[in-house]
Amino acid sequence: MLINLLCIIEKMKNLNDNNTLTIVIVLYKEPFELIYKTLNLIKDFKIIIIDNDNNNELKNNILNQFKIFKYILNIKNNGFSAGYNQGIRESSTLFTLVLAPDCLITNKDIYILTQKLSLYKTSIIVTPTSYNDKNELSYSGGPLPENGQKDKILNLEGDTCIESALGACMLFRTEDFKKNGLLFDENFFLYFSDDDLCRTVKSLSKSIIQIKDSICIHQHGNIKVKNKYLKIYIREYNFTHDMLYYFYKKKTKESFEIINNFKKKLPNYYIKLILKFLTFQYQDVVKIYSRVSAFKVFKSKYLN
Repeated sequence: MLINLLCIIEKMKNLNDNNTLTIVIVLYKEPFELIYKTLNLIKDFKIIIIDNDNNNELKNNILNQFKIFKYILNIKNNGFSAGYNQGIRESSTLFTLVLAPDCLITNKDIYILTQKLSLYKTSIIVTPTSYNDKNELSYSGGPLPENGQKDKILNLEGDTCIESALGACMLFRTEDFKKNGLLFDENFFLYFSDDDLCRTVKSLSKSIIQIKDSICIHQHGNIKVKNKYLKIYIREYNFTHDMLYYFYKKKTKESFEIINNFKKKLPNYYIKLILKFLTFQYQDVVKIYSRVSAFKVFKSKYLN
């Protein structure tokens, strides 16, 4: 048993060379304390950071404490999908791991992912089993949104083929992505891009596998936005827009029914908006306004 452990440790060291693994992380207003916890676990790897907040102070803080292969400051925030793509294009290693800044994963668990991906020849993406910071099983992947409840938690008995993987922690062979033109659709700003990517992988008759024995802790950290109403607006607006675009892109009868049903609810949304405002329920006002605004933008881009 000791010999096996030593072999694993030796193989894990090989992951840290410059040709084996690149980790891509996209930032936007996350607190430094949260980012530090993530980087401290993976500091021996080749790391590419894409900062969509153009935060020089954060960059200096990180570079003072960690060796980062490449740190890119974006003047404009084009979303997580565009940020991930920037990092993937910069990666030239055998494997690439896209990792959310609020997702904790150890060297050992990354090593397990690389070994499993090497073992499963028809697989393009592997993802770990996710837990929250209370050590409770969390969403790691599962059915695509049109085939079941999104964010449904699966309690797996072993490595399992799934339709969609958690975008917060995905490992893939870099060559597979580039050879098949597999990048995140940049029309998705924050949500559903992982589902869309996995749907494309499925269309290539390739598999996506959730690995039982590789674990990550998804802390579900919040961005540092002082105005609570703005934070609600950002979340609700982007979720609604990206959800509508996901189903629009699918272009099936069922998906267009979802969009039309949303459109039919607009008069009720306007009534609720007024009622919530008159009763001083301002958080609900912002939520409803965000959804209506997102539909208007979506409609102008794709339905006119």
